[in-house]
Amino acid sequence: MATHSKKKSSFWQKVKEYGLILLAGFLYAIALKYFVLPSKVILTGTEGIATALSYYFENYQLFIVLYVIFQAILLTFAFVKVSKVFALRSFVVVGTVVLALIVMPELRFAAPESQNERIILVIFGGILAGVAKALAFRNRGSTGDEDIAGAYFAIKYLKPVGSIAIIASIVSTTFGLALDFLKNGDFESVVNTLMYTCIYIFVSAETLNNLYRKFKIMMLAVITREHGPIGMAITSTSAHRTYTLHKGTGGRSLEPFHEVRTIITHEELPQMISAIQIVDPDCFYYYHDIEGISGRYYIAPIG
Repeated sequence: MATHSKKKSSFWQKVKEYGLILLAGFLYAIALKYFVLPSKVILTGTEGIATALSYYFENYQLFIVLYVIFQAILLTFAFVKVSKVFALRSFVVVGTVVLALIVMPELRFAAPESQNERIILVIFGGILAGVAKALAFRNRGSTGDEDIAGAYFAIKYLKPVGSIAIIASIVSTTFGLALDFLKNGDFESVVNTLMYTCIYIFVSAETLNNLYRKFKIMMLAVITREHGPIGMAITSTSAHRTYTLHKGTGGRSLEPFHEVRTIITHEELPQMISAIQIVDPDCFYYYHDIEGISGRYYIAPIG
């Protein structure tokens, strides 16, 4: 009976996750079609190359075709280098994006001309894209492109996934600006596109990094008299985590206590605090972000 209940719970959990993955794909398609592409900013990675060529030839269908080709290559890389689950869920997101880009009607929410509301399109498109990316990552998938490279290098070098977008943007932005200058021969237009592209990249990357914090590391410190049970709670909650003990004396009470410290990810924090409070409801704890963690630090792969 318990096994049946567990299987049923697992089934509905997967249904929920795939529902959120489909939502991520739909949100990303909305960001692209109604905000990013009309504002003529250059996307990051291979998406940037696809958008630059579509702007140059003024052909929306060309973007979709190139987008499909590039994502097929990157999804193959994800299958080999990241994980099968991650690749499959990324495929679902990308498939949703492509389908939505094809069937969604043409709408105009703001005028993309530089003297009108282009900045609104860029900022809102960046926020929406960042939310879609975070939603996909939190459910063990991605929106494809530089997010796949982001997942791979984040695991390897313990860097936030959104940081890879900044690096990936250099090549695609340079390529797109070169095509813009070749087509229009207007240096001012190139600089204008560069400014709006930088705003989009920054907004989307910051939104992603703030909503998806798997690769952000923190120190959790617990002041307690029950250091034994606290230590067991830490190691039983995460098999890859350990802790250090530091003896102390209360300044007012002069009573002895221990400070238990452990280094965990933001993703692990809620479950860890819950486990600690169960064994010692009266403990005092605090946490803060840390930088410069050793490369040997373990973080569970995406997917």
